Amino acid sequence: MRSLEYEINFLSKMVEIDTDSVSKEGYDECASLIVKEAESNSLKAEIINGEEGAKDGISRPNVIVTLDAGSDTTLLLESHFDIVPPGSEWTYPPFKLTVENGKAYGRGTADNKAGIAAVLGAMRLLRKEELDINLKLIAGVDEEIGGRYGVDYVLTDCQLKGDSALVVDSGLERIYLGASGILWGIVTVKGKQGHAGYPFKSKNAINEAIKLLTALQPYKDTVEKKESVLHSPPEAPKPYVWGRYSVTMMHGGEKENVIPGTCEIRFDRRLLPEENVEQAEKELKNFFKKAVEKTGCEATLGISNRLPGYHTAEHSAFAQTVAENVKKVTGQMLPFAGELGGNDGSFFAKNGIPVVCYGTIRSDTRYHGIDEFVYLEDLKKVREVILHLGKEPRNKIR
Repeated sequence: MRSLEYEINFLSKMVEIDTDSVSKEGYDECASLIVKEAESNSLKAEIINGEEGAKDGISRPNVIVTLDAGSDTTLLLESHFDIVPPGSEWTYPPFKLTVENGKAYGRGTADNKAGIAAVLGAMRLLRKEELDINLKLIAGVDEEIGGRYGVDYVLTDCQLKGDSALVVDSGLERIYLGASGILWGIVTVKGKQGHAGYPFKSKNAINEAIKLLTALQPYKDTVEKKESVLHSPPEAPKPYVWGRYSVTMMHGGEKENVIPGTCEIRFDRRLLPEENVEQAEKELKNFFKKAVEKTGCEATLGISNRLPGYHTAEHSAFAQTVAENVKKVTGQMLPFAGELGGNDGSFFAKNGIPVVCYGTIRSDTRYHGIDEFVYLEDLKKVREVILHLGKEPRNKIR
């Protein structure tokens, strides 16, 4: 296989830019870098800024890089350059690429700047070929916080078109045909604030919240019995993707001697890839209502984020084309599976575009964690798969 000199150099430049999805301060700088790289390789690049939809003055520059073959068929290749904050206690500097023992360390390497490097590395080589399909890289933002003004804005509001999409934001131990949907909820439990020396005059909102969470155990049991038609990824404890409900945040109180009058609970509900998000929300609200009635707690439920999952049929032409090209590169016909997490693939599915995921985020690469890295061999494999896909006839992509 060809060397990775270009991809590593480009990845290094991207890693040096802090593109934290919360502050978004590095977004414009990284988007400009991607545009510059594309144009220096004779590829057309433009920015679709999600701020035009959000209208909040915060830039969200999604970069679209095009290799135009004059075809009526377009393959979309998507990755994202926003990251989660690195935290502390890194062995390696999070914003400086460190290459060591076949790995490249740095925040955003595996998730998901290596995906952008792999795609652009492939496109710069394919521009010299006579192709039967057009290629478009979507380097999106805000994936880590829902993607509404990232890829969703590009596809849904601005109606960027394509015939199929490869989301380069997953592992490469399997070929992923779906991802879990998401419901994020906020439960606010009310009590009566008071002095800790006089608890009989108060109602402790934390105690009330614990009662309510206990009463919601049947909901957790029901959710975890749900089973998808898609196999789980290799690290999962169950053979098929299953429903999940996790309490992830709990906050109440302000001082040791003050009994809290309010307690806030936040949770994450993961849907099956093929599960209907509206029906899942209705089910949740029914269980919540029963728990409130059972406990007598004064509590409200709000939904802070909802994102449907998606499921591409295994027998579809594009899924089979991706599998064939992965085999050409790796020598293996990989099994199909579903993602336990979510990704931007749901926005392609929502817009009727068949989507498959194959990327550089191997399960042990510490994405979102300390000392995140990407295997250089994986970066090379993903680039080579995209090179093969780019040379396919149009009937294999539609």
